[in-house]
Amino acid sequence: MIAIVKYNAGNIGSVKNALNRLGVDNQVTDDVEQLRAASKVIFPGVGEAGTAMEYLKDRGLDDVLKNLTQPFLGICLGMQLMCHHSEEGDTPCLGIFDTHVQRFPATPGMKVPHMGWNLIQSTPPTGSLQQPSALLAGLPHSSDVYYVHSYYAEVCKNTVAACEYIVPFSSMLQKDNYYATQFHPEKSAGVGEQILKNFINLP
Repeated sequence: MIAIVKYNAGNIGSVKNALNRLGVDNQVTDDVEQLRAASKVIFPGVGEAGTAMEYLKDRGLDDVLKNLTQPFLGICLGMQLMCHHSEEGDTPCLGIFDTHVQRFPATPGMKVPHMGWNLIQSTPPTGSLQQPSALLAGLPHSSDVYYVHSYYAEVCKNTVAACEYIVPFSSMLQKDNYYATQFHPEKSAGVGEQILKNFINLP
């Protein structure tokens, strides 16, 4: 069973619907024991970093999530909360990934949030210690995926795919059993479906 983390964030239902379409048994939960017992965990979300982290801390989920050993996938806000710190609300986060989250700088002619289709470049950026992610198996070097975000994770040693909008940013992060996407695989058509299948098929 795949556990979908229930917390103070939106968009969880669309992830559940995507898993249902793939015929995967799943459950939305904030129960500690159910999260620990799940075969895999997905941590999706759209919302504000500070209130989301407050919900996690109030229920003791912050310590649980960063100590799980099964495959774990953060999506959008979920990915940002897996970083050290978010500029949104000056929020300390889970610290799984060695990077920080910042707001896109105001730039003439460029809208924030970054919304719509843009690339993921699967070759790790210069300075990254990572190899191409198993989540990108079966996909071309560059693929279009769907983004909606005003904040971004800086490129770091955990970056396995990057994108550029105003500045280069981490499109995907990975460390040990922890995977994350800034984009929404559940809204990214065939590419996103393949990424979810690759996650589901991880050992």
